[in-house]
Amino acid sequence: MKHELKKEDKFSYIEVGEGIPIIILHGLMGGLSNFDGVTDFFSDKGYKVVIPELPIYSMSLLKTNVKTLAEYLHDFIEFKNYDEVIVLGNSLGGHIGLLHTKLFPEKVRALVITGSSGLYESAMGSSYPRRGDYEVIKKKAEAVFYDPKIATKEIVDEVFETINDRNKLIKTLSIAKSAIRHNMGKDLPKMMTPTCIIWGKNDTVTPPEVAVEFNDKLPDSDLFWIDKCGHAAMMEHPDEFNQVLYSWLRDRKI
Repeated sequence: MKHELKKEDKFSYIEVGEGIPIIILHGLMGGLSNFDGVTDFFSDKGYKVVIPELPIYSMSLLKTNVKTLAEYLHDFIEFKNYDEVIVLGNSLGGHIGLLHTKLFPEKVRALVITGSSGLYESAMGSSYPRRGDYEVIKKKAEAVFYDPKIATKEIVDEVFETINDRNKLIKTLSIAKSAIRHNMGKDLPKMMTPTCIIWGKNDTVTPPEVAVEFNDKLPDSDLFWIDKCGHAAMMEHPDEFNQVLYSWLRDRKI
């Protein structure tokens, strides 16, 4: 990992730069390093980039759900004594950001979602691959991206380790089911927070029509597409992702 992981109270997080905090929420199998490009860019542009490590595998099974993680984010913001934040989430992180924004709108100055769950997702497919089947897991990981080479051996190894750890696998399945149950379709029209939607045109996990539905349902949102891009735009096209988001923040005077 490029940046130092701080540990305070029950929280582990990366914190770089000064200014209004951008809190970044990683996905179910996403690591904090997935956002290195975003961290470096925005910490140099007058923002404080903060990436908490979500306790997906350390919560009790009964609490392994989207709502508990949204409340954990609220606890973190309170612990850090932030008045207002920008929340940026990918995949499950986007879903947590959406629910947190619904529950605590006064804390969120702007929301950014990319490849977010909350309306629909195919997750890892119809079923999880057999434990121990490295090649199948490798193909699943590669399918997340438009360019399969983005799925480095390090990324595949991390997914493989999760699938083969019984405790982690049970909690992964639990949070994935929670995300499917917790559909936010009826909540979105009531959420007035300015929202930037950045989506890969070739996302097969949360397909493009999901982004269109988010944009249609959210009252104050803007939708931007990144071409030749899968489920993790900030990893596949970090420069384009950063420019789109930075321009949006400037246009919105955030």
